Amino acid sequence: MVVMARVPRSERPDLVFEEEDLPYEEEIMRNQFSVKCWLRYIEFKQGAPKPRLNQLYERALKLLPCSYKLWYRYLKARRAQVKHRCVTDPAYEDVNNCHERAFVFMHKMPRLWLDYCQFLMDQGRVTHTRRTFDRALRALPITQHSRIWPLYLRFLRSHPLPETAVRGYRRFLKLSPESAEEYIEYLKSSDRLDEAAQRLATVVNDERFVSKAGKSNYQLWHELCDLISQNPDKVQSLNVDAIIRGGLTRFTDQLGKLWCSLADYYIRSGHFEKARDVYEEAIRTVMTVRDFTQVFDSYAQFEESMIAAKMETASELGREEEDDVDLELRLARFEQLISRRPLLLNSVLLRQNPHHVHEWHKRVALHQGRPREIINTYTEAVQTVDPFKATGKPHTLWVAFAKFYEDNGQLDDARVILEKATKVNFKQVDDLASVWCQCGELELRHENYDEALKLLRKATALPARRAEYFDGSEPVQNRVYKSLKVWSMLADLEESLGTFQSTKAVYDRILDLRIATPQIVINYAMFLEEHKYFEESFKAYERGISLFKWPNVSDICSTYLTKFISRYGGRKLERARDLFEQALDGCPPKYAKTLYLLYAQLEEEWGLARHAMAVYDRATRAVEPAQQYDMFNIYIKRAAEIYGVTHTRGIYQKAIEVLSDEHAREMCLRFADMECKLGEIDRARAIYSFCSQICDPRTTGAFWQTWKDFEVRHGNEDTIREMLRIRRSVQATYNTQVNFMASQMLKVSGSATGTVSDLAPGQSGMDDMKLLEQRAEQLAAEAERDQPPRAQSKIFFVRSDASREELAELAQQANPEEIQLGEDEDEDEMDLEPNEVRLEQQSVPAAVFGSLKED
Repeated sequence: MVVMARVPRSERPDLVFEEEDLPYEEEIMRNQFSVKCWLRYIEFKQGAPKPRLNQLYERALKLLPCSYKLWYRYLKARRAQVKHRCVTDPAYEDVNNCHERAFVFMHKMPRLWLDYCQFLMDQGRVTHTRRTFDRALRALPITQHSRIWPLYLRFLRSHPLPETAVRGYRRFLKLSPESAEEYIEYLKSSDRLDEAAQRLATVVNDERFVSKAGKSNYQLWHELCDLISQNPDKVQSLNVDAIIRGGLTRFTDQLGKLWCSLADYYIRSGHFEKARDVYEEAIRTVMTVRDFTQVFDSYAQFEESMIAAKMETASELGREEEDDVDLELRLARFEQLISRRPLLLNSVLLRQNPHHVHEWHKRVALHQGRPREIINTYTEAVQTVDPFKATGKPHTLWVAFAKFYEDNGQLDDARVILEKATKVNFKQVDDLASVWCQCGELELRHENYDEALKLLRKATALPARRAEYFDGSEPVQNRVYKSLKVWSMLADLEESLGTFQSTKAVYDRILDLRIATPQIVINYAMFLEEHKYFEESFKAYERGISLFKWPNVSDICSTYLTKFISRYGGRKLERARDLFEQALDGCPPKYAKTLYLLYAQLEEEWGLARHAMAVYDRATRAVEPAQQYDMFNIYIKRAAEIYGVTHTRGIYQKAIEVLSDEHAREMCLRFADMECKLGEIDRARAIYSFCSQICDPRTTGAFWQTWKDFEVRHGNEDTIREMLRIRRSVQATYNTQVNFMASQMLKVSGSATGTVSDLAPGQSGMDDMKLLEQRAEQLAAEAERDQPPRAQSKIFFVRSDASREELAELAQQANPEEIQLGEDEDEDEMDLEPNEVRLEQQSVPAAVFGSLKED
């Protein structure tokens, strides 16, 4: 080759050089094995004719046959040269031959194989292309096969040659088994469903398989079920029944779909009776309502389709007697299926929880009118339900079972059922107690009174081994003797059927066992009272009081004290007082009011008035704060009736000190009104003055109006001035109380809670005080505007320099309680100014002086 490169130009007539090529030719002669030199030369000759360019490539490749860059560019240029020619053009064959020559040296280059295979695919030469792909796979190492297979598979899918594609895919799966889904999809598209099902089954059984599409194992299994169930005639190599039943054991949360797939397989196969068997098996084994609904709906749809198909066939071919019978049979089967739905659904719920008592009762109701099924259901229920796992009350099954026999007149069988129920180890004592009570009620309904007493006495008898009521380690049979339900029924029966001594013994036994309730104690005492055993009844009350604490003892105490007072009245006053003192000792304030009122009533009727007043006084301190106001009202009323209204002054004073501001204000008004009625004007004025300290003029306008009316009726100029002064003083006091002002502002602005800083967020210190002062001035201005006009009241609430004419007019207003003095004029009368009012003077009536005046 070196010799050829140095042949003179005259000896190579095919080589034509131009003037511009000389530098490159000289460089090549100096560095004929340099790829860069050749590439620069080729780059320079890109615009030359294609034969000249190809010739240059050939010269370079003769010297450098193992250069990938040269071959790649050369082949790419040759393919581009024939791109727009017809595939039958001989130039294509030249390009193919060029590729074949390249692979003598470049057979390990996958890029060149891919380009060549794509070039052959474009020519449409199927066999040549397939063989080239196979040559590429044989020539390249296995690590580079992954670059060839995508194009190879695309080539296989692009032609309707399923056998070739299948064989290619089988080879590809040996290299890449995780791509089985792609092969399965191709098999489905080419209608080779049997092999697709086999491959899909293999994928499903492979626990290490990871889906490229992100499908779960269940999704793949569901695809397999759909495939084999919907194509029973095309999938012959798999056992469909075994596959789907295997899925039923693996995917227990999707049983409905799998059962429907299995039934669908038999339906499409034409095995309709087998499909019905599958549906029946499904609705008897599914565990959830969702699965049951899926299976039942599919079952009903299948039956409907069978009826519709039969009717269509009969209408086309003519109706015959056999067709009518078959159609009626299918209709009857469908109606029976619909009627069985509630019972089948109940079975599903019981399979979920066989210890659900309510569902067993519903099942019995579904068998209404069929005694044999009812008995079988009850028998199965009492044998299945575990009392310690039961949802509901298991004893109701036994009771309902016995009631069924009783309603049908089989009393002996009912007694046997209840007797067996008394031996069941229930979880709760109350369940066994209910069974014993039902035994007694059964006998009572049939007037077997002695037998009922005998049964309940047996239930309450002491067991051989006693146990506490709440001791869960002991069976309920050893604890039922402490059941209040059984004892209460026994006490009722003893009162109705037994003797006095037997009834008393039952109640005493209840108290000894310490299981009595306040109502039991009261019933016992009432029973003794009915039989004229009054002292015994009082002892029963006292035993009950010793058993309970507040507040449970409240009813017993009230009943006991009421009965004692009605029985003895004032004959045993000291004992009654002791009882009241014992009851009140430790009594909570919530229940003290009733006892104190009862105690005070006792003292008023049978004791001393001062004792009654002392009781009322104690009551005002013992009751809850919310009841103190009512208690003071009662105290004042009773004191006024017993001692007179003057005796209530001290009570009023105490109430005003103790009660809240609102109630104290009300008490002050009532106190002042009473003093006015007694003629004690000064006392009333003093009360008003005292109460004014807790009356803000802005919120308690009613009080100030009442005081103003009082002064108008009974006062004079000085008293009115004093009232106005007090009002201004009180208002100023409230205006300077920061906390009060803040609460008032928040109240006005609609906020129930908050602090001073809440009035102006972001400010503090002097800003808060400034805001409060501004708000106080605003509230004072509003209060001044809200006052009545001066022309109507003639009372100056703000100004102290009222004109003398207005004051004189106020002084001339009628005062019904004013004492008329005599006609003697004051010695200063002549000194009155023209604007001052001249008061009329009259002589003092003689009745005023009485016996003090000399004749």
